[in-house]
Amino acid sequence: MTHYALIMLAAGIGVPLLAALNAALGRNIGSPAAAALILFTVALICAAAVTLATGPQALARAAQAPKHLFLGGALIAFYVLTITYIAPHFGLGNAVFFVLVGQLISAAAIDHFGLFGAQVSPLSLTRATGIAVMALGVWITQLA
Repeated sequence: MTHYALIMLAAGIGVPLLAALNAALGRNIGSPAAAALILFTVALICAAAVTLATGPQALARAAQAPKHLFLGGALIAFYVLTITYIAPHFGLGNAVFFVLVGQLISAAAIDHFGLFGAQVSPLSLTRATGIAVMALGVWITQLA
């Protein structure tokens, strides 16, 4: 389990880096939308390489998947487009703060109700307090 935690820690480190890099690219080229398109093109190439290396046959099964599961692509596009545009105006820390609070709320709801096949983990008072403490901790980092 430690390796999962370390991988997710690295992914978490990457989120603000992605936001900062893409916001800077958007400013540099004068278009947050074009910066997002470039990001998605690079991401597509990377995902295609991994898919080809690990088993492209999964792509054939995608046609049978429930169509609502494809909304993840729209959500990541929404995230990238908004963070690329808003971070330069609102501050990277502020933008990521609200993203993190949103993630805490969404993750708690998904786990509580077992949405999309997630393991059910009811929102107890202890868990809600932990989430509130995490949100407070993230907020405190923005006070300076």
